Amino acid sequence: MTDPVLRLEGIVKTFPGVRALDGVSLSVMPGEVHALMGENGAGKSTLMKVLGGIHQPNEGRILMDEKPVVMAGPLEAKAKGIVFIHQELSLAEELTVAENIYLGELPKKSFGRVDWATLFSKTDAILKKLNVGFGAKTRVGSLSIANQQMVEIARALTVDAKAVIFDEPTASLTDAEKVVLFDVISDLQKSGVGIVYISHRMEEIFKITDRITVLRDGQYQGTVETRETDEEKVTQMMIGRKLDLSRNASHHELGDVALEVRGLSCGKLYDDISFDIRRGEVVGFYGLVGAGRTEIAETLFGLRDPSKGKILLDGEEVRLNSPSDAIARGISLVPEDRKGQGLVLGMNCRDNMTLPQVDDLKAGPFVAEGAEVAIFDLYRDKLDIRTPGWKQKVGNLSGGNQQKIVIGKWLSMKPSVLIVDEPTRGIDVGSKSEIHKLLRELAAQGYAVMVISSEMPEVLHVSDRIVAMYSGRIMRTFTSEEVTEDSLIQAISGIGGDKAA
Repeated sequence: MTDPVLRLEGIVKTFPGVRALDGVSLSVMPGEVHALMGENGAGKSTLMKVLGGIHQPNEGRILMDEKPVVMAGPLEAKAKGIVFIHQELSLAEELTVAENIYLGELPKKSFGRVDWATLFSKTDAILKKLNVGFGAKTRVGSLSIANQQMVEIARALTVDAKAVIFDEPTASLTDAEKVVLFDVISDLQKSGVGIVYISHRMEEIFKITDRITVLRDGQYQGTVETRETDEEKVTQMMIGRKLDLSRNASHHELGDVALEVRGLSCGKLYDDISFDIRRGEVVGFYGLVGAGRTEIAETLFGLRDPSKGKILLDGEEVRLNSPSDAIARGISLVPEDRKGQGLVLGMNCRDNMTLPQVDDLKAGPFVAEGAEVAIFDLYRDKLDIRTPGWKQKVGNLSGGNQQKIVIGKWLSMKPSVLIVDEPTRGIDVGSKSEIHKLLRELAAQGYAVMVISSEMPEVLHVSDRIVAMYSGRIMRTFTSEEVTEDSLIQAISGIGGDKAA
């Protein structure tokens, strides 16, 4: 019988006051895609940091080809053939794609000079495999988040890997880019590389993985053959309960129109956009990457100037020249990029959550700490944010808990219009359910909610109406009663005419 390419046995990792991992085991066979699943805070990231040499385990051991190894640091892990594709991008934006891919390993000529010709040719060969639309000399900062993720993935193809760990690799990818990624994973499998695949997207897990290992609260819950289980069983292993995944059905009266957009255009980004959102309503925006959804949200939040059109709040035309204008008018935006736009990673949880309203929380010249803590405690409980306390730096939280801090920050502003762009990106199924429920509760309380999502089940589940966009235009607006998956896919693919619900 073939030995595992990688095995972790009885891993224990403790931090002050926290037992993050409690006897976790995991084995990966050559050519296997092994899913690692669990709620945010379950211990997945900590386990991978132990494997990558960032943390040293208190107990347990790591074996490669059945030989015990010690990972003294990330460089040693890489030298042993462990490659990480991180969910959070770790790229140098001012450098080229080639320099990022071979960072620390640039090909050299005599006297330590960089061999640029070799660097660019090797990089272009890798990019050709990934079928991307940019070259080796492209500056990374000029790329979209999706294309930056492809640069991260390209790094895995530069070394003789024995095991590759993919952490939410499709979070920012289009459907076409996902196909390329899965082809890359298939090629790695054929060459005998073991894959650890971390994702909250069940459809991906059941499409490409061989086995699934589940963690809950730092403890090993078991390993199952993918073909012998289903989503409900895996979800119960993860969270210990069943989820209500039924389609949304509204049970409250809708109020007046809170937000009205008429003929809004912004250069080549989007054109002639018209829609409205009533109080008590969730309107979902669905489309492919590049459809213009995020750019519309940024315009409504004062980050972009429209070239023409009108924005009306409660029937009154408004000019939103800055985020301050939008916030003052009762518009809040939860951005897609939590790390780059939503958080100050070096600040603690409380200060991140109350940042937009510091001036309103002052008692004389000082900020009222008690009021700040009360706001943090309220939304920590509502959103089930897992952190030892408000003093924890946001940068130390898992990706899902970071996203919850951003959502809590804007909910605490009590907006009349709440815009959420990819609200559950990188969040586990249990937390997704909580956020979906919260969005519906906010609508029931009279908020007007605009949800931008690239996940069809999500937009179907939370929305009263769905706006389908293609190439900067609204193709059709569906009610929750009339929409079907087929009609939605057709609309976002540019098929079918405009039809307002």
